[in-house]
Amino acid sequence: MKKIYFDYAATSPVDPRVIKAMLPYFSEKFGNPMSLHGFGQEAKLALEKSRKEIADFIGAEIKEIIFTGSATESNNSVLKGLAQANKEKGRHIIISQIEHPCVRESAKWLEKQGYQITRLPVDKYGLLNPRDLENAIKKDTILVSLIHASNEIGTIQPVKELGAACRQKGVLFHTDAVQSFGKIPIDVNKMNIDLLSASSHKIYGPKGVACLYIRKGIKIEPLLHGGGQESGLRSSTSNVPGIVGFAEAVRIAKKDMKKENLRLFRLSQKLIKGLLKIEGSHLNGHPQKKLPNINNFWFDFIEGESLVMQLDLEGIAASTGSACSSVTLEPSHVLMALGLKHQEAHGSLRISLGRWSKESEINYLIRVLPQIVENLRKISPFKTSFKFD
Repeated sequence: MKKIYFDYAATSPVDPRVIKAMLPYFSEKFGNPMSLHGFGQEAKLALEKSRKEIADFIGAEIKEIIFTGSATESNNSVLKGLAQANKEKGRHIIISQIEHPCVRESAKWLEKQGYQITRLPVDKYGLLNPRDLENAIKKDTILVSLIHASNEIGTIQPVKELGAACRQKGVLFHTDAVQSFGKIPIDVNKMNIDLLSASSHKIYGPKGVACLYIRKGIKIEPLLHGGGQESGLRSSTSNVPGIVGFAEAVRIAKKDMKKENLRLFRLSQKLIKGLLKIEGSHLNGHPQKKLPNINNFWFDFIEGESLVMQLDLEGIAASTGSACSSVTLEPSHVLMALGLKHQEAHGSLRISLGRWSKESEINYLIRVLPQIVENLRKISPFKTSFKFD
């Protein structure tokens, strides 16, 4: 049976070139960067070289990049750490209704600590309106945290305009760029970004390593205390092999971005055209202002979990939405924010493409999915009143 992977938004396989770059740091160059001897200094050199690679990629200064263990840690560090360091200035924070669970849950935790959270709405395509942000900012607003590109529907936000609104009001602006980083150009200065989160395993690097950009001069209370690594903001022995792999993944992404984006865009257009021929199928998110690799659909009278399981039997790996929240039975908060009904949001299917996706695999999906949809509709509890709009 064929095995086809269409869940790159959840995680990506490590590129062989990344593995090759990492290998020496597991054995030959295994030193602790905090050690003063040769082994340690060799590791420190690799650490700082990697930091520069990532800083240059987004137009940041070297010291503005902090390595963490995950994007969840980075996002928690921003919301909780910045709130703690700036609580005397205010207790109001703004996020959106379509943030990743790690931002949503951090905001909920802060509410329990007495902070006020405003959740901005999006339109039917998942787009934020900069004017809504301007109107939501208050005198005691200390942070705005808005996702750059949705991990579920791929919609890309007007980050430059959103950041400009924050800059004009003197409010710090953070963006969760985990899905967009390495896939579309990012310049933290041109885009008015003060803080940014990114992750290695979304761009063919290893799991267990991520980064946080913090503009020079911004104060954050660290979540972890200890040896003072990462400028005192993230104490822990540095994951040198992982960081080296992350930097190599960034180097490859930088070199191949334009060509790969065009290839993925063409594959996605073929996919969208093919799946929307299925009666009762719909595309979620913006049809143009989206990442080239994420495509989200919903199908009338079908549960997304059933679709995913049936596709798996055909050798196709896909998802209903965010892998981080797939264990819950609740409908996607992102799709609900677009205005979908519960039953519509439950019928979603996310097909996310990547570096090893092929046109033949798209053709195979387009061929097998219509029959799966037809079979599932035959046993749908809605079958007695089955009709399309």
